[in-house]
Amino acid sequence: DISCRLCRRCPVCRLRLQSLWDAGSLYEYFNAVLINEVDEEGNSVELGGEFILQPNDHFNNLSVNLSLSVVQVPTNMYNKDSAIVNGVYWSEALNKVFVDNFERDPSLIWQYFGSAKGFFRQYPGIKWKPDEHGVIAFDCRNRKWYIQAATSPKDVVILVDVSGSMKGLRLTIARQTVSSILDTLGDDDFFNIIAYNEELHYVEPCLNGTLVQADITNKDHFREHLDKLFAQGIGMLDIALTEAFNLLSDFNETGRGSECSQAIMLVTDGAVDTYDAIFAKYNWPERKVRIFPYLIGRESAFADNLKWMACANKGYFTQISTLADVQENVMEYLHVLSRPKVIDLEHDTVWTEAYIDSTLEDGQGPVLMTTVAMPVFSTKNETRNRGILLGVVGTDVPVSELLKTIPKYKLGIHGYAFAITNNGYILTHPDLRPLGWEAVLNDRRREREIQNYTCMKSTHTNT
Repeated sequence: DISCRLCRRCPVCRLRLQSLWDAGSLYEYFNAVLINEVDEEGNSVELGGEFILQPNDHFNNLSVNLSLSVVQVPTNMYNKDSAIVNGVYWSEALNKVFVDNFERDPSLIWQYFGSAKGFFRQYPGIKWKPDEHGVIAFDCRNRKWYIQAATSPKDVVILVDVSGSMKGLRLTIARQTVSSILDTLGDDDFFNIIAYNEELHYVEPCLNGTLVQADITNKDHFREHLDKLFAQGIGMLDIALTEAFNLLSDFNETGRGSECSQAIMLVTDGAVDTYDAIFAKYNWPERKVRIFPYLIGRESAFADNLKWMACANKGYFTQISTLADVQENVMEYLHVLSRPKVIDLEHDTVWTEAYIDSTLEDGQGPVLMTTVAMPVFSTKNETRNRGILLGVVGTDVPVSELLKTIPKYKLGIHGYAFAITNNGYILTHPDLRPLGWEAVLNDRRREREIQNYTCMKSTHTNT
């Protein structure tokens, strides 16, 4: 029932996109960071306004608004971009749905919609606070629940050009691009990274000729090796593409991969040929492997070849000129991989592994949560064949709520129930003890003690 709750009630899940209008200067919304903020003259700032917040014990005594949702926009995006404002406008209908859901089922906690455009609508409304640098790094499209719901499992080979022309800033941008691609991979995905010039260099030599699961440990391990890359020599893309196709084919035959989508991510500053002979040999006519070229730098001399590769292999071309362009441009490939699900109207429900509620105060103990989410598609007749993903809708579910559904009377005297995900992560088990929770509590207490000491010292000094 929990997995269907939002889908049944959410009009966005069966939304027909109405004609969009340029709402930039006409429509304002409650921005999660700017609500209740005032300028030097005491007036509400733009996209702020008075937003009533009251403490609620159901939400860990946080101050929330049970009547309205708020919208968070990543710091690297413009709050009043027309695409953002349009999306916020038509998704405002979710306010009533969220409220109705909560009234019908008071056990519900956070409900939200993550847009493919980048904004995040959250209910109940709550004020977000930036870090010490005034930045909120949260981007809903990087979260596991979004990635798992938006795309199918995939096998990915990332090719990184380390020829001499990639020296300096280009190599820095390339490293960041690869790191951002890793952010978009989840536990259902498999990957490897190959650097190339005249020769092939597996970023992790111990994993030569195979793919590994994209869990946190493996991704962090590969990130450490990215810093060891240096540019020299001539880029031989033909040998890199051949290796990537063979790797994907061989790994798929083992039956240990995703057995679903396959992709080659090409991070380079250019290609001197279209390499159509290689594609004809390994990928045509089925075109099972999609090609996603990322052109690094401002030069566009070789852009046409990379664009052709993408179009001829059902991929997507992106040019990344600066470090600021990386995150937003990397996200584009997710929308392409989601198209088959959108066209087939596959509303797959996904569940994340258990995690600790980040809104807890000191002394409340670890409360385990899981997230259930599903994709949201455009069903407008004119765009249905284009496979437009609008975003992902989800809700957090305390593991304690799942335990209530267990038929304990069937377990026997010494019996107990447990649950694991398809990736082997424990969702609930009587002996599950979250590692590091005591350290987290100690860090919080230490920060509180330092703050109290600072306040006391300041008071004595003033006295």
